[in-house]
Amino acid sequence: MTLTPAWLAQLPLPNVSAATPVSGGDINLAYRLTTAEGPAFLLVQPQTPASFYSHEVAGLKALGQAVNVPDVLATGNIDGDAYLVLEFLETGHGSQYELGQAVARVHRVTAPKFGFDQDNLVGKLPKHNDWQTDWTTFYLQQRLDPLVKRAQTHHLWNDQRQVAYDRVRQHIITENQDRQITPSLLHGDLWSGNYLFTADGTPTLIDPDVLYGDREFDIAMTTIFGGFSADFYRGYTDAYPFTPGYTDRLAHYQLYYLLAHLNLFGETYGGAVDEVLSRG
Repeated sequence: MTLTPAWLAQLPLPNVSAATPVSGGDINLAYRLTTAEGPAFLLVQPQTPASFYSHEVAGLKALGQAVNVPDVLATGNIDGDAYLVLEFLETGHGSQYELGQAVARVHRVTAPKFGFDQDNLVGKLPKHNDWQTDWTTFYLQQRLDPLVKRAQTHHLWNDQRQVAYDRVRQHIITENQDRQITPSLLHGDLWSGNYLFTADGTPTLIDPDVLYGDREFDIAMTTIFGGFSADFYRGYTDAYPFTPGYTDRLAHYQLYYLLAHLNLFGETYGGAVDEVLSRG
C-alpha cells in the first residue's frame, strides 16, 4: 500500500511531509512519519473499520497506569483504512532488573473479575474476553479450548494429542482448585519484541493484548523465546514474589502460546506442543 499525499493530508497531524515504511509486525503496515512537530509512528490496516485498533488503544491506556507506553496521538479511518498514530520512541538500552520491576507494577493493577471489557478480534486467532469470576473457566474455555478446536479443524491435531490434552486440562483444573488467583492486568503477549528501552533507559511496553488474568500467564511467555535475563526475574520477584508451585505451573501457560504458534505456523511447533503436553 502506498500512502498518497492526499491520504496523509487527512491525518490530524501538522504538515506530514514523509511516510517511511518500517518494521511493525506481521499484522499491520507501519511507517515513520515526518511531521512539523517531529516524528510519529503510524500503523495502517487497509480497508478495515477504525475499531480494528480499539483493543490496542484500550490496552495502552490500561498499561499506562503502571508502566511507560507510547502515547496514542490519533486513531480513525481514512478512505476505508484504519489507522493508529503513536508517539515515536527513540530506543536505547536499559536495565532488565528495572523491566522486571515495571512488569510487576503492571501485575499489581487488578480487577474484580478475569477478562477484559473488549475482545481482541485482530488477526487469525480471535480472543473473546468475556468476564469470568473463575480464572480456570476463562483460561480453558476462552483460551486453550478454542485453539485446540481450531487445530482440529485445520488438521493439526490427532488422537494422541487429544488424550494428552484431556489429561493436562484436568490437571489445570485440579492444581487451581485451592489457589487464590488475583485478576492481574496482563500485557498478554510479553515476548522480547514487545518491550523496549527508550533513549534514557526507561522500560516500555508496546503492542499489548491485555486482559486481567493469572500473572503467571504473562511470565510464562517470557520463558519461551528468550530475551529476558535472570536480572528481569530478580527485579520482578523483588517487587512481587511468586507463589509456591509457580515453576510447576509454567508449562500449562506455555501451552497456550505454543498452541497459538501451532495454529499460525503449522507443524513446525508440533514437537514443542507435544513436549509440553507430555509433562502432564
